[in-house]
Amino acid sequence: MLVPFSAGGTVDIVARVVGAKLAADLGQPFIVENKGGAGGTIAAAMLAKSAGDGYTLMMMHQGLAFNASLYSDLPYDTLRDLAPIALVGATPNALVVTHLLPVKTVQEFLAYARSNPGRIAYGSGGIGSAGHLSVELLQSLTGTKLTHVPYKGSGPAITDLISGQIQAMLLTMPAVMPYVKGGKVRAIATSGARRSPALPDLPTIAEAGVPGYEYTPWYGMFGPGTLPKPLIARLNSAVNTSLAEAGIREKLAQQGLEVQSMTSDQFSGIVRADVARWGKIIGELGVRGE
Repeated sequence: MLVPFSAGGTVDIVARVVGAKLAADLGQPFIVENKGGAGGTIAAAMLAKSAGDGYTLMMMHQGLAFNASLYSDLPYDTLRDLAPIALVGATPNALVVTHLLPVKTVQEFLAYARSNPGRIAYGSGGIGSAGHLSVELLQSLTGTKLTHVPYKGSGPAITDLISGQIQAMLLTMPAVMPYVKGGKVRAIATSGARRSPALPDLPTIAEAGVPGYEYTPWYGMFGPGTLPKPLIARLNSAVNTSLAEAGIREKLAQQGLEVQSMTSDQFSGIVRADVARWGKIIGELGVRGE
């Protein structure tokens, strides 16, 4: 099971939770191999070139759809060479700010940004990352101008957010919840289409005055494009069976994931739609991957 990022992140945790259950159910060991770099495209390229026998798989998030447009020289075709197998779940992000920033709501945040163009610095895991594109989308919908500070990962960015070196971030629930609960950063909204069970008192960004804004990253399992349909169906069934178990759902919920089960064809439809949607957004924003 390829994981395109370092150990300990959300994708890695999801891969290990689901992989351990699949190993028990299918009687085959699922070994997680972390192959980070280039926004996940290194692992995706390895998967695209692997044999379609079901023994090389990948856990990945919505960044797979971003990468299709961010990079002009990908060594694979996202929709042809990678086969969506099963959706695991999705999680909204949380818009969080340092306590040093004098805002407590989205409207106050936007008012401050408009009165102080470029003064709010936001961090992300790098150019073209989810934390970058989601804030760029927010700026484009609100006519605000923030300053992007790319990091090599979200960890160092969170440290600087807590200390006030940067002022804001859009972070996944698993990454941000310990700091929100610990009172180290202030959450002012979530990014999904509806309120998050993890932070039910917070409005969504759309609800708070930015109509049309929605960002709910998904996590799912992929195989090489040559994977036969019977194998895809068998793996999809195995993943959905594992997700039906209360213990697995609880472990994933602890990572902020709202578990969703569907067929591989339904998941493929989501991937195709996101490649098109984010391709348009990325083109309009003029963002390119590093």
